[in-house]
Amino acid sequence: MSSGQSIATVYVRNLEERVKLEPLKEALKLIFAEYGNVIDIIAKRNLKAKGQAFVVFDRPESAAQAVEELQGFELFEKPIQIALARTRSDATVKKTGNREEFELHQRRRMAEKDKKKAAEAAEEQKRLKRPGGAAPSSADAGRPTKAARSGLKPTAPAGAGGPNAVVPDEYLPPNKILFVQNLPDDYHDIDALGGVFGRFEGFREVRLVPGRKGIAFIEYEAEAGAITAKENTAGMSLGDKFIKVTYQRQ
Repeated sequence: MSSGQSIATVYVRNLEERVKLEPLKEALKLIFAEYGNVIDIIAKRNLKAKGQAFVVFDRPESAAQAVEELQGFELFEKPIQIALARTRSDATVKKTGNREEFELHQRRRMAEKDKKKAAEAAEEQKRLKRPGGAAPSSADAGRPTKAARSGLKPTAPAGAGGPNAVVPDEYLPPNKILFVQNLPDDYHDIDALGGVFGRFEGFREVRLVPGRKGIAFIEYEAEAGAITAKENTAGMSLGDKFIKVTYQRQ
């Protein structure tokens, strides 16, 4: 991760959510352009990203000055809250780095998203293992449900979890074995895959699946090696394909 001195991206929150995306981006560009050359503005429509945006400058000094002088600035009658972003944006890395650095940056960002999703999924699984998703109150204890009173069998909603729910590959918890998918045909040999995954600490072996192309298992001596390998290879381009790297399902 780059130090704060090299971050040229400003994280903006507390934005007015009712303003449409394009007018919002135009307003942000107009305001922040006073402090330097704005090369990108990232704002999305999805619910989680509402009320926030990222403003990307071409120079870290511009971002630092904007954070210092625009804190609390009223935009659409709301005081915005701003700070330097934690990591460099895609646009910054693409502009200042080479292709390898940009691909590494993207893989690291994807790995961080995977970690966050896995943590959220684990928490959701814990919640769903409790009957009804939460402990019943004492007032409800022993009281028959509406379905029971009507004589109908309850059905689980589509996509509901439970003790036997199947966790998606990207949400699987870390372990020392990786499952690699979407491999090109010419990478389906131990030496080629060993050259890719053998660079990481604790590498033990590559295991191919007889009669199956495009997949392999990579084993490390400990979880730490597998985690490092996954973070640095997930989404990597091999030949004309982007491989998918997850943890082996236990």
